[in-house]
Amino acid sequence: MEEMEEELKCPVCGSLYREPIILPCSHNICLACARNILVQTPDAESPQSSRASGSGVSDYDYLDLDKMSLYSEADSGYGSYGGFASVPTTPSQKSPNGVRVFPPTVPPPPPQHHLLLQPGSLPPIPRNSSITCPQCHRSLILDDRGLRGFPKNRVLEGVVDRYQQSKAAALRCQLCEKSPKEATVMCEQCDVFYCDPCRLRCHPPRGPLAKHHLVPPAQGRVSRRLSPRKISTCTEHELENHSMYCVQCKIPVCYQCLEEGKHSSHEVKALGAMWKLHKGQLSLALNILSDRAKEAKEFLVQLRNMVQQIQPTEAPGRPVVTSGWGTLQENSVEFEACLVAQCDALIDALNRRKAQLLSRVNKEHEHKLKVVRDQISHCTVKLRQTTGLMEYCLEVIKENDPSGFLQISDALIRRVHMTENQWGKATLTPRMTTDFDLTLDSGPLLQTIHQLDFVQMKVPSPVPATPILQLEECCTHNNSATLSWKQPPLSTVQVDGYILELDDGNGGQFREVYVGKETMCTVDGLHFNSTYSSRVKAFNKSGVGQYSKTLVMQTAETGYTPCDLNTLGAVAWFTFDPSSAHPDIIFSNDNLTVTCNSYDDRVVLGNTGFSRGVHYWELSVDRYDNHPDPAFGVARVDVLKDVMLGKDDKAWAMYVDNNRSWFMHNNSHTNRTDGGISKSTTVGVLLDLAHGTLTFSVNDEQQGPIAFDSMEGLFLPAISLNRNVQVTLHTGLPIPEFYTARNPEPPSSVC
Repeated sequence: MEEMEEELKCPVCGSLYREPIILPCSHNICLACARNILVQTPDAESPQSSRASGSGVSDYDYLDLDKMSLYSEADSGYGSYGGFASVPTTPSQKSPNGVRVFPPTVPPPPPQHHLLLQPGSLPPIPRNSSITCPQCHRSLILDDRGLRGFPKNRVLEGVVDRYQQSKAAALRCQLCEKSPKEATVMCEQCDVFYCDPCRLRCHPPRGPLAKHHLVPPAQGRVSRRLSPRKISTCTEHELENHSMYCVQCKIPVCYQCLEEGKHSSHEVKALGAMWKLHKGQLSLALNILSDRAKEAKEFLVQLRNMVQQIQPTEAPGRPVVTSGWGTLQENSVEFEACLVAQCDALIDALNRRKAQLLSRVNKEHEHKLKVVRDQISHCTVKLRQTTGLMEYCLEVIKENDPSGFLQISDALIRRVHMTENQWGKATLTPRMTTDFDLTLDSGPLLQTIHQLDFVQMKVPSPVPATPILQLEECCTHNNSATLSWKQPPLSTVQVDGYILELDDGNGGQFREVYVGKETMCTVDGLHFNSTYSSRVKAFNKSGVGQYSKTLVMQTAETGYTPCDLNTLGAVAWFTFDPSSAHPDIIFSNDNLTVTCNSYDDRVVLGNTGFSRGVHYWELSVDRYDNHPDPAFGVARVDVLKDVMLGKDDKAWAMYVDNNRSWFMHNNSHTNRTDGGISKSTTVGVLLDLAHGTLTFSVNDEQQGPIAFDSMEGLFLPAISLNRNVQVTLHTGLPIPEFYTARNPEPPSSVC
């Protein structure tokens, strides 16, 4: 029971449900939490028709109203139902479960001191209050009953109670004399909890006791403490117990609800019968889900085995020799150690080269300093000499002896000029710059590092050889083709499967019709009197092999005895085509059952097209809520997928609601006919390309006249529906009696 704990937690408080109530959207919430997230709205925004009430409006009615709902452009976090008043936008908060909840934006009115509340009672809910589901964010206005208008989820409350009991302290053995040990089993027949020693001593598995059923203690406690079934009362009439079930509204009702006529036009059934029916449906659905869970567990085991295979073995460094190619497969530890050693060697080489380059930089640094220092020393000496010459000349100029001055003046002038020439531009220019004229060329090395990768040393396995078609076993029958093939006799390459391809019978592109391990395949539902080209190829883990030679086959002209119209239609087996359907279409039952997750009409086509012959198929309505109008018919390949079938000129359809039907092509509505559909209704579609007509039936009775004539070309079965409808396709059916009685013989072009 550990796994279901999240199912038992309130989306607002994150704790186990306490007094849960059911909102119209089918989600649950604690009663106290529901009061905490109420929002008060102005009187002008609370139309009486939008109040929450127990008048039999089902959750599907709310979904129907939701067709007109608009979500806030400001992303307020929730949308309001059409017909419901939108509550003011409030900032959302996060609950412990991660769900956005909406606190009240209007403060509660001040307490009225003259109104005294009884002890243990809750304060009254303000008028015009609304509540927003914290999970689907849909809101609605509460009526005068407030939260009492929502039914209590007694089943969920009981499950929570049993879950809390199972989580209590460990059970003790009831037969231990002094200090009871923890119980390990419980006998359902004896109603006693045993520890292992007491079970072996007091409840041996032999004789009559061998037939007793022993269960785990937790399961035994739950079965012992199962509470008697509670009888729920009507939300409209609190003193009345639920006694009947309204099929249309999908809610239990009481006798007084029926007396008041609230469900007079609805189908009402006994509560016990519907309880058993829905339990059976839930059990069937759980069986299917259990199969999926079993597959998931097996898949997890497969994944864990893969992890064990990928993880390193306990004997690292031991290579495993594989046969066939003579290669060595190293285990993970050895391979990682080798990879780390190789990368470390590259890093060491790079570090050594870095040291060499830094040494060159240091040498360049010392050289620059030496040159600059030598120039400083030279200039210092020369400047000292120049300064001394200048001072000496100044003193000579001060002398008053003309003859003595003239004796040395020429020599001094020459010395001054020579000294001045020595201070030329080159002398006053630094012999070395402060910049380092070194640029590291790391581009090629970085490119090499980026290109560093593993070299594939293993010899790849070859792809399979080309299959050989066995012409003596290939044949056609009516509109079916059987093909057989085999591998070349001398081929030893493993084959995982084969891919069979056929064209469209008119020289078009090939498409896959079979993928699997079998070497023979029969393709049904082909066009009559058509020439098909086929080919096959094999594949394995290494890839896909070459195509075989192309085999051309001719289907039968009609495939049936002339003038036998009753057998002319039992030919086509097909399903719905997920590849060409609108993305909102939901497939199940091997693509035979479809529904939709949108309120808008979406189109889905069959995976087989018809251009000749008479073809008949049926669609059974599995679910039909809120009176939608699905459309059934045929269409071209390029029909619009996001509108009702028949809105464009690519589809021919009959759309029908619960009361009447119309034919529609190119948005033209014709031949309104009384008689609609409901759950379990069967709609038939008969495409007679021999006469060029399209006819519809409802429950084996023709619906209206011939819907369309002059039908020529390639047509695919088609249907449009929304989320309120679910249908299942039935193919390969004989032509119905209402059509064979009207057309005893086929046209002359067929006979």
